Amino acid sequence: MSSLSGAPSTSLTTAQAVARSIEALILDAALAPGDKLPSERQLMARLGVSRAMVREALKSLQGQGVIETRHGQGSFVCDTLAKPEDNEPLMQLFLGHNRTLYDVYEVREQLEGQAAALAAERGSEQDFYWITKAFNAMKDEKDPQRLAERDHAFHQAIVEASHNGVLVHILSSLKGLVQHSVAASVYNLSHRDAFKPQMDKHHQQIWQAITRRQPVKAQRAARAHVRYVAQSLRDIEVQEQSIIRASELL
Repeated sequence: MSSLSGAPSTSLTTAQAVARSIEALILDAALAPGDKLPSERQLMARLGVSRAMVREALKSLQGQGVIETRHGQGSFVCDTLAKPEDNEPLMQLFLGHNRTLYDVYEVREQLEGQAAALAAERGSEQDFYWITKAFNAMKDEKDPQRLAERDHAFHQAIVEASHNGVLVHILSSLKGLVQHSVAASVYNLSHRDAFKPQMDKHHQQIWQAITRRQPVKAQRAARAHVRYVAQSLRDIEVQEQSIIRASELL
């Protein structure tokens, strides 16, 4: 996570400048939805302002719906886009039809390809640490549920390393659908020798291209991975007349 730095701008009130500094972290994706903000004491020390100014800034951001304060826990970034709940009729419609699964893959191919390219360009060494940690966590994992969670964590770490706030927040709003698509790929493909090696190879290619700062290769690898998964599921569905649907994994 990036740190706040620099004195507040003199063109704004102190509280407004503190609020703008926090907003900049959110827009830069250094603070993602659900992340905890630095403590009041940390904000005071980093910005050289009083506790009263920090509290006024946090109150303003809370009033805008940008952050929420939880008693005894601190302040956290809110989701800036509405996130459909799994029990909503529209979400149930999405999860009940296989064609929607492929719609999700089409969106993921474009957005995650761009995220991988940006991560290779903009990612910090700390970002690369988390991407590498997530990549290594997938290795040799046999339990489908844990593998799905770690697979999603790998892709999420890449998105956050893009430092494109709009991209981060759009994918955050699609988190439920993305998680279901990852789970579907894992439950249908990861146990099959015909598909698992290629999926592992794709993950390694994505990881290497990003950490070696090769944006074109990173984008190509990320998009190829999502396309491969989608086509593999289509092939299985044709041959076996069915696949394990995301809704069946809940």
